[in-house]
Order: sequence, then structure tokens, then C-alpha cells
Amino acid sequence: MNPIENPAPEGADKKRRLVNGDRLARICAALLQAAGASEDEAKAVADGCVNANLAGHDSHGVLAVPAYIDLIKAGHIVPRAAWTIVQESPTTTVIDGGWGFGFHVTAKAMALTIEKAKTANVAVSTVFRQSHVGRLATYPLMAASEGMIGLVAASGCSPKYVAPFGGREARLGTNPISIAVPSDLEAPFVLDMATSAVAAGKIFLAIARGEEIPKGWIIDREGRSTTDPRDYRKGGALLPLGGSEGYKGSGLAAMVEVLCGPLACPGFEPSGRDSNGCFMAVFNVAAFQALDQFKKDVGVFAQYMKSTPQSEGSSGVFYPGEIGYLREQERRASGIEIEDTTWEKLLALAREYGIAAELDLV
Repeated sequence: MNPIENPAPEGADKKRRLVNGDRLARICAALLQAAGASEDEAKAVADGCVNANLAGHDSHGVLAVPAYIDLIKAGHIVPRAAWTIVQESPTTTVIDGGWGFGFHVTAKAMALTIEKAKTANVAVSTVFRQSHVGRLATYPLMAASEGMIGLVAASGCSPKYVAPFGGREARLGTNPISIAVPSDLEAPFVLDMATSAVAAGKIFLAIARGEEIPKGWIIDREGRSTTDPRDYRKGGALLPLGGSEGYKGSGLAAMVEVLCGPLACPGFEPSGRDSNGCFMAVFNVAAFQALDQFKKDVGVFAQYMKSTPQSEGSSGVFYPGEIGYLREQERRASGIEIEDTTWEKLLALAREYGIAAELDLV
């Protein structure tokens, strides 16, 4: 089961409601704790999901919370799991997540990597045996806030969802890459991208909302292009980034697969139990040049990019991370759109755990 797949009934409606982000985080944290998560784990997952919604990444938002709870019930996510350092050096760490929440495990791993980089200037870590890590930008942004450059790549060690360029069966993960750098800009300067045409969650979000998807996102089981997201669950596959030049996305995905698979995840588990492998690196800017000067130079570069005249039909140039920041400001003010299918699942879980009244969901 894909950890961000949250099945919606055939012909799901498009009705949505606006929910305040803080309220949504409280609801999700309470549900996760009721399902067995510790307070810290529940907060990490709930905040991570809501922050993804705020930034416009609804595919990694609270849509996933009922699926995470299903994985707890199935024993695929282990609440309060032990977090073990398998081996380490002053600049490297290998971490066994014990099948814990990826949000929680990876945040702890990044914090440790940052601390090592403060001393050694460069530090690298790998993490294996953990559940879905959510929106990847969360972790390199931790490094950027400490005046460092953070790079994180992730891959589902099993199962696979993306067809390599020229193929029609899934052999790759969506294998995202995220890089964040410190700057003096208002919005964070951060790249967060899947090496597939889109993140898998966007397919499931389209199903939940009863919407078609653009051509070029997936193929059906026969390898034909389709705009029906339901074809994915019928044996289809995601396509690699790049369209007719998809060998580029396919090649990037293969490299992430190596860093987060063979390097991070010992062995391959064809059982279908989801396991996110992560590779992360942190670089201390001060080891290369004065941090204040670097932050200023990044800002100058971003403004230089944005100063180009607009192309036809364009709304202008945005530097990496800027659109997400603008969406966050808007959604913090207006609320987060939650489709009725997802809201009903949250409500059903609250009733199941007997906490609907205290969450004001009755």
C-alpha cells in the first residue's frame, strides 16, 4: 500500500470545506495519538501534513493521515519505535528507523546531521526502515535555518510506482530531491521535486476529488497515456519527469534509487511493506564564505532571475520556494481546502476513537 494513498469511492464528489490550519493540526495529532503515536510523533506527522497543505502540496497533506493510521493498524508503522544508530563517524551516520514514523525519524536524523556539520563542516547520513517521510522540503529547511545548505533525497525501497523511460511497468520510486539554502529573502530558497512527472499523492488526490489529470502524468496497464487517475490503480504507472525527454527524469530517479536504496536500505523487500530510504547531506556555508555575504548573494541572484521580462502567457518568474510561501500566507488567512471524502474519514476515525466531541466534530 502506498503510504499516501487514501482510497476514495468511485465517483467521489468534489465538495470541499475550508479548515483553519491550527485546528486541522490538532485534529490530526489527536487521531494519531489515539492510534498509538507518542505526543512528539503525532505532532511531527500532523504538523508535517498541515504544513504541506499550507504550501500547496495537498498530495502530502492531511489526505494521508487516515492511510497512516491504517498502516499502524496493519503493523507497518510502529509507534514509539526505537531509533538506532547502526554505525557512525564524525561526519557520517547510518540510522535504523525501526519502522517508525518517517516524519519523526528523519527530523531527528537531520538534527543530528546538522550538529555534526557544525563541527566537521560537512556531514552525511542515511536512514532506512522508516515509513513515509512526507513533504521532503521540511528537512533541508532545517539546515537552512541553521545557516547551512541541506540536501535530502528519498526513495521507497519497496514497492515501486514509476515506469522507467520506455517501459510500462513500475520499476522506480517517485524519488524526490530537495535542496534548501540560507538567504536573506522573505521566502525560503528551496527546491522540492519528484523525479516522476508528479508525486503519487497527486494521483490519489485527483481520485478523491473526482478530477481528471493532465496527459503525461500516468500510463495505463497497456502503456497508453491516460487522463483518468483511476487507471493507476488498475495496473498503470507514473511516468518519469521530462515528457518526451523522460530519460532525464528516469536517470535522476535511478541515481536517487542508488543513494536511498543500496546505500541506505540493506536488501530489497518485495513484501510490499513500505520503507522510505533517505540520503541527506549538510554543508556549513561558513566553511566556504561568510554566511551573511552568502545569504545576500543568494538574494541578489534570486532577484536577478525574477527581473527578466515575462514570456507570453506567463505570470512572471518565481524562485524555488517562493510560490509555496505565497500559498502558505494565503491559506493561513483563508483556511485549507479539505475535500469531503477526506473530512468524512477524519470524522469517522474521531468517532471510532471516541474523541469526536472533544475535537468539536459532532
